[in-house]
Amino acid sequence: MSSDNQVAIITGGGAGIGKACSIRFAEEGFRIVIGDLSEQDARSTCEMIRSNGGEAVYCIGDVSREQDCHALARKALDRWGRIDALVANAGARVGGSILEATEEDWDTILGVNLKGVTYSCKAVLPTMISQRSGAIVIISSANALVGRSGMPLYDATKAAVLSLARSLAVAHGEEGIRVNAICPGYTMTDFHERAAAKNGISPAELRRRNEGYGLLGKPGEPHQIASAVYFMASADASNITGQFLMVDGGMSVCSGAR
Repeated sequence: MSSDNQVAIITGGGAGIGKACSIRFAEEGFRIVIGDLSEQDARSTCEMIRSNGGEAVYCIGDVSREQDCHALARKALDRWGRIDALVANAGARVGGSILEATEEDWDTILGVNLKGVTYSCKAVLPTMISQRSGAIVIISSANALVGRSGMPLYDATKAAVLSLARSLAVAHGEEGIRVNAICPGYTMTDFHERAAAKNGISPAELRRRNEGYGLLGKPGEPHQIASAVYFMASADASNITGQFLMVDGGMSVCSGAR
């Protein structure tokens, strides 16, 4: 099937890596359903896709609520009648040590980063099983495999979804469904730029401060992650499932990784 006839759901698709994925998949001919908490971000990305001749709709919701994930699937089916790809990208960040973490912190991070990914997969799987085809790409993190201080809750959930990807790949491979994960390193997203702006730091200055990251000497950009995500969802990766791909500028293989 040509990608021109296919439908992709992208959670957290209004900003950052999710936005880059929404745009890349649309450029390749996919029709896009964007799930996001921010209506402003989701609408802006939809308008960008439509202005370039693509098709996109959005659905506002919280992936930590199972019903919101099912609403995303219904949006795709009601509009276009099929679901060919899911990019499970929506995520939450909670910093601080295990000693500082509260029950609320754990509930937040597990609700979005683990349960939210699981609910998103659960919502699309019945349609993919019926179609006997589909590709799921879960956004994990390079720090699921490389230790660091300061983000143990986040990194633990990103390690958990690697296990989930393998389990789903085993469970649904005979039904024509592929499940893989992408592990980005530090990537210069809207989240980082907005946080820096609050402290009077420009995007250019933020990039300068992060020179020397990994082996390539700089942070990743969202479009670079989106290219890897699209590859894993595309026919070019038709014989790949249950795997993860590090897209981290070599951070994970150099000493003093951060």
